[in-house]
Amino acid sequence: MLSKRVFDTLEFWRDDVARTGAENMAVDQLLMERMGTHPILRVYGWCEPTVSLGYFLALADARASFPSDDLVYVRRWTGGGIVDHRIDATYTLVIPRGHALSMARGAESYRVIHQALTDTLVELGEVARLTPVSEGAGGLACFDNPVAYDITNDTGQKIAGAGQRRTRYGLLHQGSVVAGDDAVDLGESFSSVLSDDVVEWIPDEMFFEDAGRLARSRYATDAWLHKK
Repeated sequence: MLSKRVFDTLEFWRDDVARTGAENMAVDQLLMERMGTHPILRVYGWCEPTVSLGYFLALADARASFPSDDLVYVRRWTGGGIVDHRIDATYTLVIPRGHALSMARGAESYRVIHQALTDTLVELGEVARLTPVSEGAGGLACFDNPVAYDITNDTGQKIAGAGQRRTRYGLLHQGSVVAGDDAVDLGESFSSVLSDDVVEWIPDEMFFEDAGRLARSRYATDAWLHKK
């Protein structure tokens, strides 16, 4: 276990409404832009079969990795690879700019967050370890390519990864976990590992209205999807 919690106080939002890819990306962006002085952990789901691709990747690569007429593709605001959200549990962690972790180097913030997630998965009965160095073959599909500080199981298979983005607001960390049934509902356990002081975060109606507008104007547009 971690000897010290990552955050003094953490706000936790279990988002029980399954949303489209565009809506989920818009919600995450607004979370970062409108958070207060405390980090926020959001755990959420998808209402349609979705594949997300990192900000710098080409849509053609996502379609080649996961070819299906039934899939919806969405470009993330964060980096990272191509993620099949039909098989994962997803979470977002937003950290204010003034927090030390948001100002740390990318590898360090990735390591600290994933160490906490590794401890969470072990508590839930999963076999999980933090990968010290890159072990993958370099593929674009996220779970085929473990890189440093991803999480793998005892056979070396990647079970958790993430993408990050830093802005003037702070750090946006979008994570994905593929593990056993207990890990699908990891919010409570993960939040308690991250902080001893966890409080509920509740968005207001205006937040959802603004997220809807942002989803339609950015993340659901062809211009954003074909940005590469």
